[in-house]
Amino acid sequence: MEVIQQHLNEAEHSMDKAYSHAQEAFAKVNAGRALPTMLHHLMVVYYGNPTPLHQVAAITTADARTLAVQPWEQNTIPHIEKAIAESQLGFSTRNDGRTVVVTLPPPSEERRKNLVKLIKNEAEKARVVIRNIRRDYKEMVKATQKEGIPEEAIKRAEKKLQELTDGYIDKINHLLNLKEADVMAV
Repeated sequence: MEVIQQHLNEAEHSMDKAYSHAQEAFAKVNAGRALPTMLHHLMVVYYGNPTPLHQVAAITTADARTLAVQPWEQNTIPHIEKAIAESQLGFSTRNDGRTVVVTLPPPSEERRKNLVKLIKNEAEKARVVIRNIRRDYKEMVKATQKEGIPEEAIKRAEKKLQELTDGYIDKINHLLNLKEADVMAV
């Protein structure tokens, strides 16, 4: 019985990771409001090594569609501008010698629809990961029957696994609905 509970705990932990990953993916998608986290995933060449942008500069929100990136060292400004340009996020940059100003383009209806497609795709990826976790752990639980675990305990564990799966899929769907409404409201 302890083995089954351990499998259920591991499954829940894995599903929680998949949900967290979906949250992070959704946070990167923004329809027009500038958030510092939009640039966190960008890598900047810093002394020859790729380094996350937020580790070489302070990123702040100047206004609703503008971010200010102030590097710790001025010689990284060209590398920061290059990383933003190569990211294909569609942001424009300018610098005043000390700060890189990043401007987000105004979101068109087409852009917002594309962003909705993107977040729906991310949500589906997360749901598939959660279903795969359910499948894998269901097989592990069934394998415990060979260890003498009663079939009734296995059925209860499978039911609990399905409840976990349904709960996480509902959370992802809720997150999707909120993000879709946010993107289309801009």
